[in-house]
Amino acid sequence: MGILAKRIVYLVVRTPANRPRTALIVLLTLFAYAMPSQAQRLPPGWGQPFPPFHIAGNLYYVGDQDLASYIVVTNQGIILINSGVKEDVPLIEKGVEQLGFHYKDIKILLISHAHYDHAEGSAQIIKDTHARYYVMEADVPTVESGGKDDFQYGHNTRFHFPAAKVDRILHDGDNVELGGSVLVAHLTAGHTKGTTTWTTEVTEGGKVLHVVIVGSPNVNPGYKLVGNKQYPHIADDYKQGFAVMKNLPCDIFLGSHGSYFGLKEKYAKWSAGDKNAFIDPTGYRTFVEQREEQFELALKKQQ
Repeated sequence: MGILAKRIVYLVVRTPANRPRTALIVLLTLFAYAMPSQAQRLPPGWGQPFPPFHIAGNLYYVGDQDLASYIVVTNQGIILINSGVKEDVPLIEKGVEQLGFHYKDIKILLISHAHYDHAEGSAQIIKDTHARYYVMEADVPTVESGGKDDFQYGHNTRFHFPAAKVDRILHDGDNVELGGSVLVAHLTAGHTKGTTTWTTEVTEGGKVLHVVIVGSPNVNPGYKLVGNKQYPHIADDYKQGFAVMKNLPCDIFLGSHGSYFGLKEKYAKWSAGDKNAFIDPTGYRTFVEQREEQFELALKKQQ
C-alpha cells in the first residue's frame, strides 16, 4: 500500500462515524492532490495554441506558444520540422489547414532532437499522414525506443513517448530534398546525441535568405559534462556543435523553442506589419555566444 493510500485509510478511520461528509471531503481533497491535472503535465505555453503564420518564402510556423514546428511547402508535398507534444498534433493539423494547405500532404517529418517535447507527436502524425520519418543517426535509438534509450532521461517514464520507426537515417551534412526545396542537417550534438540544427534558403521579395533552425545548445539540469558513462564525449560534442553554429550564415533566426529567438515579441512586430521581424542575424550570434558561455561555465564548475 502506498503512502497516499495509507494516509487516506488513517484519516477515514480517524473520522467519527457520524461524520461521513467529513470523510468524503477528505477523500476527494486527497485524490485531487494525487491526480495531476493536464496543465501540470506541461510547462506554461506547451501544447497551447499560437497563430500559424508565414515567415518567408515557402516557410511557415505551425507550432505552439513555445514548442516550435515549421512547414516547408513544395509542389510535391510538405516537410514538417518537429511534431511537438501530443497536444500539438491537432494544433499542427489546424495550423496547416488554416494556412491553406493540407495536413495529409506532409510527406517528410524531421525533428530537432529526440526529446518528448519535439518528438512525442511523431507517431500520430506518421499514422495520420504516412509521412516518412528522417532522424539523425545518434538519435535513432532514442526515437525508436520511445525515449527509453536517452542517456539522461531513459529511466524516467515521464520523458517517454510513443516509439516510431525511422525511415531514413541522417548524417551530418545530409540534404533533405522535396519539390526543389533543400534542408541541410547539421549535427550539433550534446543536448542529445543527435541534436540537429537545420538550415535552408528561402526567397522573399527577390532576395535569398539563409534560415537557421537551432536544435538546442542547452545544458539541462542534471547533465554530467565530466565523467558521463552514458555519454563519455558529451562535452566535446557540445564544443563541436558551437563551432558549427558559429560558422553558419544566418538571416532568419529560428529554433526548436520559440523562447530561443523571441517568437512572441517578433510575432507581435510581424502582425503589426513588419514582415522582416524574423530577420535577426545579430540575435542569432548573440544567442549562440550566450549559450556557449553558459556551457563553458557549467563545464568549469564540474571540472
